[in-house]
Amino acid sequence: MTHILTLALRRLITTIPALIIILITLFLLLQLAPGDTVDALLAQIGGAESSVIDEMRHYYELDQSTSSRLLNYLWRLVHLDLGQSAIYNKPVSHMILERLPATLLLMISAMSLAFTCGTILGILSAQKVNRWPDTLISILGLIFYSTPSFWLALMGIVFFSIYLNWLPPSGFGSIEQSLTGFSAILDIAWYLILPTITLALVYLSIYLRIMRASLLEVSTLDFVKTAKAKGLSSRKILVNHVLRNAMLPMITLIGLQAGTMLGGSVVIETIFAIPGLGRLAYDSVVQRDLNTLLGVVFISAILVIFINFIVDMLYAKLDPRITGH
Repeated sequence: MTHILTLALRRLITTIPALIIILITLFLLLQLAPGDTVDALLAQIGGAESSVIDEMRHYYELDQSTSSRLLNYLWRLVHLDLGQSAIYNKPVSHMILERLPATLLLMISAMSLAFTCGTILGILSAQKVNRWPDTLISILGLIFYSTPSFWLALMGIVFFSIYLNWLPPSGFGSIEQSLTGFSAILDIAWYLILPTITLALVYLSIYLRIMRASLLEVSTLDFVKTAKAKGLSSRKILVNHVLRNAMLPMITLIGLQAGTMLGGSVVIETIFAIPGLGRLAYDSVVQRDLNTLLGVVFISAILVIFINFIVDMLYAKLDPRITGH
């Protein structure tokens, strides 16, 4: 237990410089892009006098040097102040809290679906290796992996929403009804079915391929052969000996894919008009809302680091060798 706590403390300490490097890099990269927040505001209001423009640049600290603005931003972060959105005229922290639940729901449901179905299909494929179920599952996995998620999303809307009229094409709940409690949860779940399946299919194909390869590799190890020699049933060998070791690469993959799934949610949230962090980040880039974009990246980085921290702890629990003991 002490070794796991030591590993947890070490991981937490290493997250601080990682977060600082991510924020500084993004802040400096945004300075290289043409235009700024005031330019975006002037485009919306149709221009202003030079004195007003100077006041706006002073208000948003755009008349200061890059290093000065960077230090001011990092100092505000120390006090948990993400700043004010220039476009929405609201605190960035409030906007992120409003959008975060939609992104978390989409990510958790897509990752759960991909992991569960990928594991089951990977086990079936490994159990029927080189037979028609294995071939069929491998072909389906290759199709899902090689098909872009935005095309799957658009085809899903055309087929299931427009042609069959089974699922809603976009949104995050019925706006014409004021639902509460369990009815509201079911309504949101109904709207998330199509985005969740679309986002999960690409990752499902990766999980099933990793699970199949891992099971076939572990099945050839000596301790599995010993279990077979003792006369244990195939089911007991699979559950008690093979799966525990075969799950290690799968758990590692969850941490690695957390960031890519968060990035993929930008496309899915935009296509399905889901009010999440991905769509907020996209709007912030288009409108040059620097504070909001930095706030979204900061929270997204914390989210990915937290998922990787949980994965590291699970990995250490399943394989004590990772703690160095």
